[in-house]
Amino acid sequence: MTHAQPQGFLALPPAGKGPGVLVLHAWWGLNDTLKAFCTRLAESGFVAFAPDLYHGRVADNITDAEILGSALDANHLQAKAEVLEAALFLNERAGQAEGGLAVIGFSLGAYYALVLADADPEHIRSVVLFYGTGGGDFSKSRAEFLGHFAGKDQYEPQSNVDNLEESLKRAGRPVTFHRYSDVGHWFFEPDRVQAYNQAAAHLAWDRTLAFLKRPSSV
Repeated sequence: MTHAQPQGFLALPPAGKGPGVLVLHAWWGLNDTLKAFCTRLAESGFVAFAPDLYHGRVADNITDAEILGSALDANHLQAKAEVLEAALFLNERAGQAEGGLAVIGFSLGAYYALVLADADPEHIRSVVLFYGTGGGDFSKSRAEFLGHFAGKDQYEPQSNVDNLEESLKRAGRPVTFHRYSDVGHWFFEPDRVQAYNQAAAHLAWDRTLAFLKRPSSV
């Protein structure tokens, strides 16, 4: 079965093929910042695809983002199905690169990245989380996990981060969580001018790229 491209943004590397990276947007939606991130991944040799879970809607302020995010959460079963469909499409488009896909989730998207790692262990080899967590036992997952978390985060308490880290370790998953002490939520996103921290963002990017490029140990 061939999967048609879902609604979203596809960025291809210069070679036209490479390892697949699924990118799941924050509660802002599939905005220009996320598209630029996908393009940056493509320039580094990856086939990057970000499904549009809001179907064309984008928020540029917290009030609108809360409305869109709440609506998505209320319809989370469809969202999970769309994420899985996007993963199946990307797996085919990337030529089923050896080792499977990576998935990167930002904030709201981190929850769906964690769900996908457990729901589709055959295809997901690595997971990168940006200032977002979620629950689960992760016993089915075969992925390695990397996390970037803010030390001053009003949306993601440190207890959530600690609990997730312990849950992943109990499930036997390789996990590395980095905590950036003097930054807040959205520190990686340059359009969030009050939150963006260039030094932390550059470090998180370098760590992410190294993580994605290294051979899987699982």
